[in-house]
Amino acid sequence: MKRILFLVPFLAMAYTTSAQDIDHTTAAIEAEGRRLYRSEMASWYGTDIFRDAYFAPDKSGGYLSYSSDNNATCIFYSKGDTPVVIATITFDNTYNTQTAQKDFVTRPLTTYEGELLTIRNKALKLVNTDTTFKSYNNTNLNLVPLISNGERKAYVLTGPKVNGVVIFGNDYLITFDEKGNVKEKKALHKNIIPIQYQTEEGQVTMHSHLPETGDFITPTDICTLMLYEKFAHWKQHIVISQNYYSIWNCLSDQLVTLTKEAWENITKDQEKRRSSN
Repeated sequence: MKRILFLVPFLAMAYTTSAQDIDHTTAAIEAEGRRLYRSEMASWYGTDIFRDAYFAPDKSGGYLSYSSDNNATCIFYSKGDTPVVIATITFDNTYNTQTAQKDFVTRPLTTYEGELLTIRNKALKLVNTDTTFKSYNNTNLNLVPLISNGERKAYVLTGPKVNGVVIFGNDYLITFDEKGNVKEKKALHKNIIPIQYQTEEGQVTMHSHLPETGDFITPTDICTLMLYEKFAHWKQHIVISQNYYSIWNCLSDQLVTLTKEAWENITKDQEKRRSSN
């Protein structure tokens, strides 16, 4: 009996540590997903504003977006070997196009913007020449360069060209060293997962992860959900892996991660409650 009593606090401590590790891991994934989302939202609405308001859109060589604590910025740069910024569009967290700050004064790229552009250009070259990166009909590949916590990377997401579908998977991560050289390239999902959506509200959808994708929801999953959940009228999306269930609340944009055992226990309890009513 004494041995059993001695083990109880040890097991409780081990469970708490495990739960803390899961929380730490998923918090980092969620933060990265939100960074991706803020960049993509700035690109979505920034391109709309630029197309409507800039007097010579054919001068643009491209665009890129980035975020800070309070704002997200989309810049458009000129063509040529030494591009300059020709438009800067800044959003608050509402992404309201009416209140966005629009600046069409030409200026040099900042050091940070220059580094992002270097990453983007090298990622684009790799995507266009490396067979690792796949493309599918009625989709396009979107590049999202990021510099955070001293890390330089570019995510590649697959977006739909048609309405009524949300696409998960066929996404990639390219990492770079401090000089902008490619360190690693990898597919995050090994497959493409299109999900059709209907007009009714409150849908619960899901997709599964192969072991090589990992146990948890990915930053690209979170970004995709935040971009499309309101159009799809989803209530919840669940990512199922070999060991965990990642539950994303589409109404509150909150993530809960449960072990497979915890999920099964909750499901059994709910079934018991239904049968007793």
